[in-house]
Amino acid sequence: MNAQEGTLSGGTNTSSADSAAELCAYFARKRSISVGASLLTVFCAALVAVWSPRLGLILAIGGGCGVVNILLVMRNNERLLDGNRSRMMFAASNMVRIIAVAAIPVIVSVREPWWAMGIYFAGFFTPLAWYAIALQRSFQRGT
Repeated sequence: MNAQEGTLSGGTNTSSADSAAELCAYFARKRSISVGASLLTVFCAALVAVWSPRLGLILAIGGGCGVVNILLVMRNNERLLDGNRSRMMFAASNMVRIIAVAAIPVIVSVREPWWAMGIYFAGFFTPLAWYAIALQRSFQRGT
């Protein structure tokens, strides 16, 4: 008699309560990142605007685009995992998002020095860096 312990193939090893708690933590992290990164970007943009108002605006635009980008990525992934979006639509919407995000720094820094794009990207990647740090902390805490 061969008896095996564990779950059936393809099944998860977590309960629905664990999944609900993880989902709740994910949405809390999502809100925290959106608000925190927005506030940090506005604060930094205000400091930069003292030196150069246009560069402060570019930083604020970069931060705003970064927050919108990370929220769109998360929402797109959620819809794919829920089965509400096909893989083809997932890929197409990501391509449109990437092209739009790549065009914005060129548009906003046309009349600025070449390094103004770096300021845009500093604002743009702030939410992503903030999310990576928050996720690492939640893994270390075990939540």
